[in-house]
Amino acid sequence: MTEKALAKRNGIDQAAILLLTLGEQEAADVLKHMSTKDVQLVGSAMAALDGVTREEVAGVLEHFLVSIESHTSLGVGTDEYLRKVLVSALGEDRAVSVLDRIFGGRSSRGLEAMKWMDPRAVAEMMRSEHPQIVAIVLAYLEPDHAAAVLAQLPEAVRPEILMRIATLDGIQPSALNELDEVMEKQFAGNASSKASLFGGPKVSASIINNLDSSLESKIMQQINGVDEALGAKIQSLIFTFDDLGSIDDRGMQELLRQVPGDRLLLALKACEQELKEKVFRNMSQRAAEMLKDDMDSKGPVRVSEVEAAQKEILAIAKRLSDAGTIALGGKGGDQYV
Repeated sequence: MTEKALAKRNGIDQAAILLLTLGEQEAADVLKHMSTKDVQLVGSAMAALDGVTREEVAGVLEHFLVSIESHTSLGVGTDEYLRKVLVSALGEDRAVSVLDRIFGGRSSRGLEAMKWMDPRAVAEMMRSEHPQIVAIVLAYLEPDHAAAVLAQLPEAVRPEILMRIATLDGIQPSALNELDEVMEKQFAGNASSKASLFGGPKVSASIINNLDSSLESKIMQQINGVDEALGAKIQSLIFTFDDLGSIDDRGMQELLRQVPGDRLLLALKACEQELKEKVFRNMSQRAAEMLKDDMDSKGPVRVSEVEAAQKEILAIAKRLSDAGTIALGGKGGDQYV
């Protein structure tokens, strides 16, 4: 097999071809271990693939030391295949968000470019924009990236921006294209007739979940002061570390299998005793005793370190929830987030 067949395919294209040769579950298992940005890159390449020849497939498989004797050409039905794989890997909500960026983002290159920019640079670009424009941009970004951008914006505008995100229920393609022109001075593709899904209380809550705890409480106080009903709606969707106590024992055991011991030790330094006891109950007796000993012998640690560890564990819990592995009980009782 010569390199000629793969000459026009870069590394991302080859990764996309490899995933398309796998079954949906196997591809989903691979994607679970990739960052959101990498999923978007490979997903975009998968969606764009067309008429991949058997020779190219064989070349990719040979390159990755995988042996497949026979496979038909790719490029047929890849959109549906990609949707199923992403839903399996990321859960329905995250998959919809990623797919919206892959397919809808083809006509939004300016906004797409902002996902790769440093949060400070994005905040600087947004500083003179109307809060509604800032809200749309942050709703388009991933929650952790949006939170980092929000933290760089003036304190006075943060609550208003989050409230505007919470009340967004869509944006027309024509408006999105106009915004894209402003951001990138480019217009790409024709808009579909369907409005893109942006915003809502859940998006605001996701962004707030990624903020430092001090900023989170301050912003929520300000939002409640302006619109108590909206604040309550957002607050009901914000999931804190202590709320992990609502996970059933089976879910807690699955979560603990995914959490590194050093991060768990740090996270438990500042949480409700009830949650600590639940964690200990869902570990083996020996593991629980070792963890208690380590916590007793651990000296003082910075609050910021504890909060960072708690956020990492919350991110793992949300990933497992999105995948349907565990259920996160919301503050509203029977709700799930």
